[in-house]
Amino acid sequence: MAPVEWRATDALVAYEAAVAAMEARVEAIAAGQASELVWLLEHPPLYTAGTSAHREDVLDARFPVFDSGRGGQMTYHGPGQRVAYVMLNLRRRGPDVRRFVATLEEWIIRTLAAFNVRGERREDRVGVWVRRPDKGEGYEDKIAAIGIRVKQWVTLHGIALNVEPDLSHFTGIVPCGVQEQRYGVTSLADLGHLVSMAEVDMAMRTAFEELFGATAAAQAAAEAGTAS
Repeated sequence: MAPVEWRATDALVAYEAAVAAMEARVEAIAAGQASELVWLLEHPPLYTAGTSAHREDVLDARFPVFDSGRGGQMTYHGPGQRVAYVMLNLRRRGPDVRRFVATLEEWIIRTLAAFNVRGERREDRVGVWVRRPDKGEGYEDKIAAIGIRVKQWVTLHGIALNVEPDLSHFTGIVPCGVQEQRYGVTSLADLGHLVSMAEVDMAMRTAFEELFGATAAAQAAAEAGTAS
């Protein structure tokens, strides 16, 4: 199997531009005209509504709200959060969406382990969670969100890992529809792990290759912030 192209964009990428580029790349992958791709980026502050989102979960629309074709509910994206758009061909890798999502969760868990953070999955809540006994018994915070779509057995969207975002921005929504007070949002910085985005990218790439196979750096000509 050919290596997955691995690309990281330093500048903030507008959401609509990212989605358009991702959809074009997925069409090309499905047609056998492009390689699989993982695209790492950051967005300006915004909220996205998944296919199960409820508009009443937008409590304070201080940032633009975009409809998204991915699964899930309301999510925040912004600076300090590493978004990974994952475009893989499940027809080649095995057409099992449930297994793919579980592997994305494991990818995040292994990435967090590189920084001595124990991430955990929950059967009744999507994403990756960290126990917070310092806040009280039974308290947990989400550190990473997952939302995907599959088109012609090629995956779109992916994961969002909180490295050092402004956590107050999450208060404008009910994140992923979870309203219980004992379930909040955290980040590596909030947990006391001050790491650079480059260090996170390195850990993500190592963990990804363990689970999905080899990657290859993006061509220099493609580093302008598009995925087409």
